[in-house]
Amino acid sequence: MANCLVAQSGGPTSVINATVAGVVKANQLNPIYDTVYGGLHGIEGILQEMFVDLTNMSGEENRILQQTPASALGSCRYKLKRENIADFEKLFEVLDKYDIETMFYTGGNDSMDTVTALSEYAKEHGITKHRFVGCPKTVDNDLMVTDHCPGFGSAAKFIVNTALQTWLDYNVYTRQEVFILETMGRDAGWLAASACLSGIVDIVVLPEEVFDPEVFLEEVKKCIDEKNKCYVVVSEGIRYADGTYVSAGKAQNDGFGHAVLGGAGNAIKEIILDSKTAERCKVQDLSTAQRCHATEQSLVDVTESFRLGMSAHMRSADKNFTGMMVGVKRKDTKEYDVEFFATEAKNVANHVKSFPDEWMLPRYRGITQEAIDYIAPLIVGEPDVIMKDGIQAYVKPYYMR
Repeated sequence: MANCLVAQSGGPTSVINATVAGVVKANQLNPIYDTVYGGLHGIEGILQEMFVDLTNMSGEENRILQQTPASALGSCRYKLKRENIADFEKLFEVLDKYDIETMFYTGGNDSMDTVTALSEYAKEHGITKHRFVGCPKTVDNDLMVTDHCPGFGSAAKFIVNTALQTWLDYNVYTRQEVFILETMGRDAGWLAASACLSGIVDIVVLPEEVFDPEVFLEEVKKCIDEKNKCYVVVSEGIRYADGTYVSAGKAQNDGFGHAVLGGAGNAIKEIILDSKTAERCKVQDLSTAQRCHATEQSLVDVTESFRLGMSAHMRSADKNFTGMMVGVKRKDTKEYDVEFFATEAKNVANHVKSFPDEWMLPRYRGITQEAIDYIAPLIVGEPDVIMKDGIQAYVKPYYMR
């Protein structure tokens, strides 16, 4: 038998390590590979031969790994460019050196592009010894083809509960106030929309619809006139009609050519205060917390992430299985359930699944029942989190060892 490699890329989630745990556990139960290597810091680390042996991981470590937030193997924002042949040649040399037959790459749009690029390079050069399999993850839930992405459910659960908790907090005072919750979501509004499951959101602004300050302020004023309060949720990627970001702070490049955002909530606050629509505004930017808060994982989410890793490993027994991503599909049953399937990674790479227009209510007034029914099952359940002295147990990141 040969060996396999599992690595992580892009922004972490609170359940991304469960996919790694699934690959490792699957190989322990059904040894397709002699050694399961973990690649540290994604493609960037693989090119430097930064590996750790995960093959004989204990049952306890596997269990705690599933609840460990962020990328335990480390991540990267390294773009594997097709014109940079030296990177491809080096990577295949490394795979040969360690007798790695299959590389499992866990990530989002750009990671699926990496899977596609490597499989295409192998095909073009008649290389059949190495295969590449994508495992989806992203809190943004913006990957095409798959019903939803591991990582989204737990982030949505955190956002829903944070919305409810902060709403209860700011309502204790009789004073007039607008509360603004800012979520991640550069191009897609799934996370911001999920806050509506709390039942307390008055206004939600998503990247998929043009931000019209006049309409927005009219709706805020209606809420203020009615109850002296207004709870607003905004996605970091909201834009004006000309395509420019509302965000007060933005950069041009994150390593993949994407704008780095932050500050939409404060920009909205200034618009409200400058217009004198409200006397007081408070902003809560969820920032990194929404993707790494793991003590409130969704049981559905972490379980599916683990099962997806196992499914990817099982499918890799097929010597022709390469350039593929394993996705999640809902079963047509009364009770929520899923099955896993495979699609070509190129069907996912560099595409964005937007929040559907038909699921948005007019004038930023929330989301439809169909949207709620889609999100609701993904946040269900709480795993038994292992704690030590009041602090969640976690696996020490492999790149820190």
